Amino acid sequence: MSQLLIRNLEEETIELLKKQAKLHNRSLQGEVKQILEENIKMSIKDARIKAKKIRASFRKKIFSDSADLIRGDRNR
Repeated sequence: MSQLLIRNLEEETIELLKKQAKLHNRSLQGEVKQILEENIKMSIKDARIKAKKIRASFRKKIFSDSADLIRGDRNR
């Protein structure tokens, strides 16, 4: 088997992966391996279905205009 080294991951990402691994009763390495293997095998059709579900989950939510947030930051 080959190995993969991922450098410069954010600490927050590592902590989230650790929590997810614990929920699935896996090691951090096992969790990352599962995520990679599961997602690389996803077909375009499956990816579109998943994206459609994600978009549907946000339909009833109202988001602020990001342009207003950016302008606010520029004025600080």
